[in-house]
Amino acid sequence: MSLGIKKGDKVFVRCGKDKGKTGRVLKVLRTGERAIVEGVNIVKKHMRRRSEGDPTGVKEIPSSVNMSNLALFCSNCNKGVRFGTKALDSKSKMRVCKKCNQPIE
Repeated sequence: MSLGIKKGDKVFVRCGKDKGKTGRVLKVLRTGERAIVEGVNIVKKHMRRRSEGDPTGVKEIPSSVNMSNLALFCSNCNKGVRFGTKALDSKSKMRVCKKCNQPIE
C-alpha cells in the first residue's frame, strides 16, 4: 500500500453514518486496512483515572474507518475521486485524479 491513502491525506467519506464528510487522515492502521480520520466516526469512551493528574469522565475520540469507505479528495474536482499513478522519473511516482488528470496534493 505504498501509493494508497496515507497519513495527512485529505479524504472523503463515501458511506456510513458520516457519509459526505471530509477530513485529514490522522493514522493508518495496517491490520484490517483501516484509518483514523479527524472529525469522522466519533465515539464516546469512558476514561478511568490512570494517575493523579489525569481526569476521569467521557471523552469523544475518533474511531477507525474501513479504507474501502474512503476516497481521496481532489481540490480541483471538489469531491472524492479515484486516483491513478504517474511516473515522474525512474524512482518517483505521484498520484493523479482520474477525472481531471491533475496531481492530488
